Amino acid sequence: MIASATTASVPVRQRSARRLPWWLNAAVAVIGLLVVMPLGSLLGIAAEGDAEIWPHLIANVLPASIIDTLALLSGVALLAGSMGITTAWLVTAHRFSGRNALVWLLPLPLAVPTYITAYIYVEIFDAAGLVQMALRDATGWSRADYWFPEIRSLPGCILVMSVVLYPYVYIAARTMFLTQSASMLEVARTLGASRFKLFRVIAIPLARPALAVGLSLALLEALNDIGASEYLGVRTLTVSVFNTWLNRGSLPGAAQIACVMLAFVVGLILIERYGRRDRRYALSAKRPRVAQPAPLFGRQAWAATVLCSLPMIMGFVLPTLFLLRETLRGGLVSQLNTTFLSHLVTTISLSALATFMALTLAILLVLASRLVKTPLTRGALFVAGLGYAVPGTVLALGLMTPLIGIDTMIGAVWRSLTGERIGLLLMGAAGGIVLAYVIRFLPIATGGLSAGMDRVSPVVEDAARTLGASRRELVRDIQLPLLRPALASAALLVFVDCIKELPATLLLRPLNTETLATLVYGHASRGAFEDGSLAALVIVLVGLLPVIQLVRSAENRLKAGRSSGSGS
Repeated sequence: MIASATTASVPVRQRSARRLPWWLNAAVAVIGLLVVMPLGSLLGIAAEGDAEIWPHLIANVLPASIIDTLALLSGVALLAGSMGITTAWLVTAHRFSGRNALVWLLPLPLAVPTYITAYIYVEIFDAAGLVQMALRDATGWSRADYWFPEIRSLPGCILVMSVVLYPYVYIAARTMFLTQSASMLEVARTLGASRFKLFRVIAIPLARPALAVGLSLALLEALNDIGASEYLGVRTLTVSVFNTWLNRGSLPGAAQIACVMLAFVVGLILIERYGRRDRRYALSAKRPRVAQPAPLFGRQAWAATVLCSLPMIMGFVLPTLFLLRETLRGGLVSQLNTTFLSHLVTTISLSALATFMALTLAILLVLASRLVKTPLTRGALFVAGLGYAVPGTVLALGLMTPLIGIDTMIGAVWRSLTGERIGLLLMGAAGGIVLAYVIRFLPIATGGLSAGMDRVSPVVEDAARTLGASRRELVRDIQLPLLRPALASAALLVFVDCIKELPATLLLRPLNTETLATLVYGHASRGAFEDGSLAALVIVLVGLLPVIQLVRSAENRLKAGRSSGSGS
């Protein structure tokens, strides 16, 4: 009798599980609208511009900006892609001195924001920098007696961004190389293929989907950058939006340039999807066996060590040592006063609030899509993923009008009720910054939680439903506890990305509001970056936490995959 009642109740629960509560449907719809809102506002602002703005932009602004942007993205794709692929292949397919340490060290440049690296490289390699001053002191030359590469240039900007962004390609490529089947490589070696031919003909084509993802992330970060590009004299579209908006006072003109930037974003997404087209490879389900690294000796081993160490040194060791040197030499530890601590508290508070909101929205989206797959949940999850692709400058520009409108409406209601003015609640209290953080980094939270949810077996959920668990109990007692590791990793990544974010913070901050990122930018724009070394060092040290966690998680997953494969 009990068995029959249980059996009869299952279809009822399954039918009821196909419908979400009205409040969850409303929340999912609001999240999707939240991401779409700034883009719609951006198009509206662009359409409001005078008829003369667009011809002026086409004639005087866009040609140079588009050329510089295309050149920058092409250079970063070539250099960062080469660094990431080469280092990933060397540490994966070969054994040499220092390899085990380099596996952990190579991703560390991700902890250093591009704008901080740009400021440091100018301090080191510019005409008045440490290297050229030492060269003149040692030789007695004047500035006219020798030639030295100009760091404040397009090639210098490509170099700076590449040594910071190559880990996106490295992580994606190494993961794919580690999971490639050994049989293909062994057959190729038997047929006499050299190491380079194995790399070029077998490894790279098989890893193309992962390489497309890694390169697209690196290029989106390069397109989002404003601090490095502006400081190194590269007039990208992002810099043009910033200058047109703030320096020339033309909001519609800036919006029109931002619309051109969105075309670049769409192009990068399409290129990434084209790079992943029809390319899916899996190991054998019966006896998965991955390739074992081949040892290198002599000059080849030393060359591999140098090639893998150089990007890491340029992207992490050199900037970190410079910041430590300036902090200690300038006695900047004394900056740990009330003012600096207030900026630190502001940074942590804004980042923590944005992280909490992003995780809350991500939990709603992921759990809703897990419970019921409807066009609404799938569409909202897809739209939420677009936030990371939208540069911070574009996002800030699109949020400006809606936030001011909401503040005006709240102020009118408050005045009608109390007869007093309330001021700007969102824009005046850094609400715009928090909202921009949430929209921009929501994809990181949803991606991490979706990956964690995918590891939860549906059998566990079905068993809970069979035992009579309601939807609320299923979420509270089964899904959320199993999501805790993914939730912690996602929180760490979002929090640190919020701390490093410069463009949206710079454009949406209220008066007299400073974060560590804007503090560093302010010192650099006044030509005194060394005074901001302590703030920059704190950003880098905090940024190390998620990078180490990211590497540890990836290594643990790969080890688990290998052990399960050998056990089968």
